[in-house]
Amino acid sequence: MEHFSKKVKVDGEWFDSKKEADFYERFIKPSGKRYLRQEQFALVDKWPVGGVTMRGVFYRPDFVIYGADGREHVYDVKTSLSARGIDSAAMMRFKLFAKRYGLPVEVVVPRRHDFKMKVFGVTTNIQTQHTRVNHKGEVVNEYYDVFNNVDYDIWDVIGK
Repeated sequence: MEHFSKKVKVDGEWFDSKKEADFYERFIKPSGKRYLRQEQFALVDKWPVGGVTMRGVFYRPDFVIYGADGREHVYDVKTSLSARGIDSAAMMRFKLFAKRYGLPVEVVVPRRHDFKMKVFGVTTNIQTQHTRVNHKGEVVNEYYDVFNNVDYDIWDVIGK
């Protein structure tokens, strides 16, 4: 997927997009929680195939928020929750991350006063249903939750 966003500098750090910088300024920074940006996680380790070694597969979420017990949230900031905003390669990375690290990737879309959050790859629609009309005039049901801060427990959303 091609990305056309321009990098934005906030608090001396470069962000990949205005949306990512906005999410940082409005939700991550005010939380006062410890976080890391673009932390690299191995999804698949390198492995031998014949006489060569295949490269591993890695994922860098936009933000990882840490609490007293370890990782609380893994955020990937997108412009949309639709297939136009999230390609199949990203969906696969989200699933591999959840399998290896036991914590789902929360895809977020910042809005004016809050943000939409969706966990992709679950087998049932556990999040709140929202109905909208798409650009073709078709009625579409989307499943996501809306938050105005990062002080929520992801396990309350998806269950333990």
